[in-house]
Amino acid sequence: MRPLQGLRVVDLTRVLSGPYCTMHLGDMGAEVIKVEQPGKGDDTRAFAPPYQGDEAAYFLSVNRNKKSITLDMKSAAGKEVLWRLIEKSDILVENFRPGAMDRLGFGYEAIKKRRPGMVYASISGFGASGPQKDRPGYDVIIQGEAGIMDITGPRDGAPYKVGAAIGDLVSGLYAAQGILAALYASKDSGQGQHVTISMYEAVASLLTFNASIYFATGDTPRRRGNEHPTIVPYETFEAADGWINLGVANDDLWRRFCAGAERQDLVDDPRFAKAADRVRNREVLVPLVRALIKARTRDEWLARMDKAGVPSGAIRSVGEVCDSDLLKARSMVAEMPHASAGTVKAIKSAVQMSGTPLDSYIAPPKLGEHTREVLTGLLGYTARDVDGLVADKVV
Repeated sequence: MRPLQGLRVVDLTRVLSGPYCTMHLGDMGAEVIKVEQPGKGDDTRAFAPPYQGDEAAYFLSVNRNKKSITLDMKSAAGKEVLWRLIEKSDILVENFRPGAMDRLGFGYEAIKKRRPGMVYASISGFGASGPQKDRPGYDVIIQGEAGIMDITGPRDGAPYKVGAAIGDLVSGLYAAQGILAALYASKDSGQGQHVTISMYEAVASLLTFNASIYFATGDTPRRRGNEHPTIVPYETFEAADGWINLGVANDDLWRRFCAGAERQDLVDDPRFAKAADRVRNREVLVPLVRALIKARTRDEWLARMDKAGVPSGAIRSVGEVCDSDLLKARSMVAEMPHASAGTVKAIKSAVQMSGTPLDSYIAPPKLGEHTREVLTGLLGYTARDVDGLVADKVV
């Protein structure tokens, strides 16, 4: 048994934020039925190259542990199929623009009347109300609007977006968290509720201490590259053959760093004695540390810092991470057979559970792979009914 086994999810999402949410629900054991547009499917099926077999690698990355049906939700027959599916499900997740589901006849209030126990989750760019509710919520736009880009990048250079689609991904995680909370809240009442996630608010919530600095001082934090505003040295340094991060976050770690670097003289230097001193004298200290690190290899520094008990780590490529001994030792790479893509690999859920382990991983579905199975096995349609729906291009 996995923790959400027995629950069924109607997945009306596409691209990234919603599919990332529903993938995690599927990892936890929910039966996720992904509803896609006939002949086209999720937009990310076309986000290629690269392909694996005839599937876009992008689509494969966020759609495991799901079934796929195709459905024209604008047609009367398609709406009837969707209502039947909703009435047999526990959770609905959508990430259309605000108002789109209402226009289709499947907004929260309509669902609540027929399925009051359903947990209904909506993800949008800027929220379902307010002056910007109609704006599209693409990740790069959200990263800029919500402040993350302004504090990311070189001190004197252009703002950078985060390398991962952090706006989509954190919104998907918040949505999954909200759904689980709503399920727990329904245990006594039996009533579902509407979980709403704004990507803008999700990313803004990540500002944490940066926002606190502004609220406390009135000064907005600026880009500092990889520097930390209140800890030194706590950033990225280039070794002789690669890059490392150092996390010298307190006075004890500073003494340990100096011992590992064989620079006792730095410990005795009053300019660097206390954490606040090191911050005030950043412009002097960082070049000294930079020259030190450059004199030895990456692995030599990591070994020295481990021995000294100083937090440190390499800047590793995606390939190094995917092939790492650590992921292998933790059994964190899923290998899933796929009909046309061969063996699909993916990094598993980071959630580890002792009693209900997340140990079942099924490859992302082909477009409409489960349409007949769901309609005949779950929704009560006959094979002839489905043939008619296919002929009418409803499915």
